[in-house]
Amino acid sequence: MSGGAIRVLIVDDHPVFRDGLKAVLSTDPGIEVAGEAADGREAIAVFKDKRPDVVLMDLRMPRMDGADAIAAILRLDSAARIIVLTTFDGDEHIHRALERGARGYLLKDARRDEILEAIRAVHAGARHVPAPVAVRLAQRPIGRDLTLREVEVLEGIARGLSNKEIGDELSIGEATVKTHVKSILDKLDAGDRTEAAMIALRRGILDPEA
Repeated sequence: MSGGAIRVLIVDDHPVFRDGLKAVLSTDPGIEVAGEAADGREAIAVFKDKRPDVVLMDLRMPRMDGADAIAAILRLDSAARIIVLTTFDGDEHIHRALERGARGYLLKDARRDEILEAIRAVHAGARHVPAPVAVRLAQRPIGRDLTLREVEVLEGIARGLSNKEIGDELSIGEATVKTHVKSILDKLDAGDRTEAAMIALRRGILDPEA
């Protein structure tokens, strides 16, 4: 590789996917793989050691997820260029990643040319958000974010708990839970508790594997 090649760090917990991505990147003589990591904590360590030009970051990984790793890397180097490469297209996933400082957001079914184009664009200082992802982000309700407590109540709703059971678990009164539920339904524009849980899962507010 020439000294001018874009050095890329691949962060993903699936070795087969990392191998496939390395094969894709190897087709471009202007890009080289500087390192790889299997989770967020390892990504931080490898970033410190290798100082890559661009990081391709998955979101859901063991030990530390991608969003937290993005924030940690940017604390090390505010100029770090990070592209999220994930299967998740919920508007909350997109919002959190970009809010933490990612400069690009790609889905794992992206074409080879789009991945290479995103790396070159972000390396040059631009942002790269494909049209379908931008649409999802644009559709995200503004100014209607759930509070941390409302998300906790929503997690209980998704698990099928009653207001009393949620209150007992969170050490708050049943009437307080009822108030939170009303606010959740309003913010998510949901007709009932079940619909609220479904909307939250679809948008990435709740983790389906939690």
